[in-house]
Amino acid sequence: MSTPDDDPVPVADVLAKVRAELGLPDGDALRTLVERWPEVVGDDVAAHARLDALRDGMLVVVTDDPIWASQLRYLEATILERANALAGEPVAASVRVRVDRG
Repeated sequence: MSTPDDDPVPVADVLAKVRAELGLPDGDALRTLVERWPEVVGDDVAAHARLDALRDGMLVVVTDDPIWASQLRYLEATILERANALAGEPVAASVRVRVDRG
């Protein structure tokens, strides 16, 4: 006898549930932010910093120099406002900046 749990579930629904359990945003939100990163931080900053991850409401940004890291921390409120506006929903609540000169 079939139960409701035995019914097929669309893959998109399963992936959405897994993303939510892992604290990951909707895939479209992350893709949008990566593709439109210069709109979030400006062209000058984007040349030295990239969005590395978005998890549990935290944008993780990697930059190539401590000076740019300081600039990104200074711009945190603006970055969050622009990122959330571009994503079309509140996906980010904080920014963590790492320096990687590699």
